[in-house]
Amino acid sequence: MNLKILYAAGAVIYKYKGGLMKKVIFSVQYAVPVMLLFVLVLAGSAMGAGFALIEQSVSGLGNAFAGGSAGAEDASTIFFNPAGLTRLSGTQTVGGAHLVMPSAKFQNEGSTHALQGITGVPLRGDNGGEGGVNGVVPNLYFSTKVNNKLWLGLGINAPFGLSTDYDNNWVGRYHAITSEVMTLNINPSFALKVSDRLSVGAGFNAQYLKAKLSNAIDYGTLCFSLAGPSVCAPQGLMPQAADGTVELKGDSWGFGYNLGLLYEFSPATRMGIAYRSHVHHKVEGDADFSNTPAFIVGATRGWFTDTDVNASVDLPASASISLVHQINPQWEIMADVTWTQWSIFDELRFKFESGQPDGVTTEKWRDNYRYSGGITYKPGNWKFRAGIAYDTTPVRGAEYRTPRIPDGNRLWLAGGLGYKISDRIQVDLGYAHLFVDDPEIRKSVTTAEDTLRGGLRGTYDASVDIISAQLRFAF
Repeated sequence: MNLKILYAAGAVIYKYKGGLMKKVIFSVQYAVPVMLLFVLVLAGSAMGAGFALIEQSVSGLGNAFAGGSAGAEDASTIFFNPAGLTRLSGTQTVGGAHLVMPSAKFQNEGSTHALQGITGVPLRGDNGGEGGVNGVVPNLYFSTKVNNKLWLGLGINAPFGLSTDYDNNWVGRYHAITSEVMTLNINPSFALKVSDRLSVGAGFNAQYLKAKLSNAIDYGTLCFSLAGPSVCAPQGLMPQAADGTVELKGDSWGFGYNLGLLYEFSPATRMGIAYRSHVHHKVEGDADFSNTPAFIVGATRGWFTDTDVNASVDLPASASISLVHQINPQWEIMADVTWTQWSIFDELRFKFESGQPDGVTTEKWRDNYRYSGGITYKPGNWKFRAGIAYDTTPVRGAEYRTPRIPDGNRLWLAGGLGYKISDRIQVDLGYAHLFVDDPEIRKSVTTAEDTLRGGLRGTYDASVDIISAQLRFAF
């Protein structure tokens, strides 16, 4: 990350505010490299069970992220609502990590093969083992109060992630074997206190995306469709008996912004409204093919050979509205509704420089909504949190669900605690269990894109556990 712009902006404010900003710039100068190093070390495994990762705050996890855009409990408000920075005093750094442990076990229920009517052989293979992969979602935030009107902040996190991995010979191998998506988001922000009740905030997002996807290719069935059994059988190119693989790898930088508003109806009640823009990625990389028969290469004019590949990926916009109400000094309740524009994810299309036809997976996702409520009890230096949430899946139906993202509706039950060790240090812990509606897959060989992949049919037994820890340090 190039910090020249950040430093230049700081220098201008320094001239205006003298010694105060000297301390701020000094803190940013040394805190930012440490934050980047921390996230870059962990971000390689920052892949949760879903595509969008809401696990951006440990204090928020304890309440199932209810009140996310109005809570403003610590510097993690940079992600949820930058306007919340105006509720923070002094300078603070927050570092947290979420261990995400998804489980996705597939059970085959009569998957079919395109030539089953001729060969009598269905789609073969085992159930794939444990498809879920444990991962770490890291977050780091830095905030500082410049004066009574202006606050600055910097967030570094992983807002999107995905990881599934199946046995190489499982029944759905032509759809997916390994799927990995990692993002790293750098989010400088500021907030202005417009009045005693109203605060506004904004941020800029520079986002890095890295992806790796692999699957098997049924060269036997492809040969039968190109040349027929009489040509293919003598060469050993039989359906489901001459598999190769392809691995697609690529990365991209994209850019976006986030906006927020915080309104305090009274010292006890406040509302937050926040928006994060969509981010467009032009992913460029390589397609590596293995075990491609020479006959296939010749018959397809050089297709299925190593080549460059690219894909356009739009990560969705989101908006939320939250309420927080303090019943008395010890009890606080909160609620949130969040919308995510997943309808932007219509298809996943890869374009090959070799001239090979595009690799297409139709998604047709729809916008999804997340509803949450929570409560916090604050006796002395302790905070005890609990929350519940319901997350609707963006997957439109079983015919569009893929083993790369076997998503379903999710019910969250969460709890957490925080302890203020001193005026400078606070520790937060959180845990959540996600009950996932058993996702079903109902693919059909009559669909053009799934003719070679097979009519995968089955049900997942899925769930997610999340364990989180966070350290908050005030300068």
